[in-house]
Amino acid sequence: MAFDSVLPSVVDAIGSTPLIALDRLCAGLPGRVLGKLEFYGPGGSVKDRVARQVIDDAEASGALKPGGTVVELTSGNMGTGLAVVCAVRGYRMIAVMSAGNSIERRRMLESLGAVVELVPQAIGSIPGQVSGPDLELVEIRKRELVAELGAFCPDQFNNPSAVQAHEQTTGREILAQTGGKLDAFVALVGAGGTFIGTARALKRANPAIKCYPVEPATARFLALGSDGVTDPRHKLQGTGYVLTPPLWQPELADGFLAVNDADAIDTARLLATREGVFAGFSAGANVAGALQLARTCEDGTVIVTVICDTGLKYLSTDLWPA
Repeated sequence: MAFDSVLPSVVDAIGSTPLIALDRLCAGLPGRVLGKLEFYGPGGSVKDRVARQVIDDAEASGALKPGGTVVELTSGNMGTGLAVVCAVRGYRMIAVMSAGNSIERRRMLESLGAVVELVPQAIGSIPGQVSGPDLELVEIRKRELVAELGAFCPDQFNNPSAVQAHEQTTGREILAQTGGKLDAFVALVGAGGTFIGTARALKRANPAIKCYPVEPATARFLALGSDGVTDPRHKLQGTGYVLTPPLWQPELADGFLAVNDADAIDTARLLATREGVFAGFSAGANVAGALQLARTCEDGTVIVTVICDTGLKYLSTDLWPA
């Protein structure tokens, strides 16, 4: 029996996330910040959209065959999204991640049936803070596994599908939810898919919309090159890798924002206690960046950002101390 309002699977629940006003955090400011709640996805993060898109496209092209194996480098969120899709569609999933990522992400992956290949951090790295050198070690192990197993690698850093997912869904949803009445978009850059894809869609609809990438304050590589990197170690997991994403489009950036660990943490905690939004480090950084604009913009400016993932993935970290 078919039911019109019943989805075929949890994969079909990805996307169409709510956009909410963060008016309590913006009280008294000239600008208004809206946050897109990406933890509403089944994998609890913005990466669910990319995971579905890359698997859809790999199936369509024949790059991923029935019963195949998927191997991906991840800080946890992309791997979790892939694990959700792979569980539904019958693929084996191997997530290659740094030991510096939070244990909740690892345990969630394993609970979804994925195999987690944990890579020790580079010498000198700080536990809980994944740096560029850590990511390089993870990349090496990922390539080894792909070669050994003949696996499909989504390769989110280089795969155009990662950008298209946000261009075709996130950007369009924001335009529909605001009626196109927004002035700026703010998002952290890791692999770059969220910023690039969403900015493409927004600027196509209205070139006057300003788009601002966010970077960790000690790793401002996109904004300033190597001169902007004073310490590649920071707490903003999934971003600030001190590299230019291969799919990066500099013309989409109308300026750059920098957020330090303390401001990201403080803002994430304020999101919870003032807005009832329980989110992670990256969401705190995004909203902190958006608030920077909201303090200095013209009256009535509407700024949209992304609440990347749930705070449940960080309960073992100092974001939520016992």
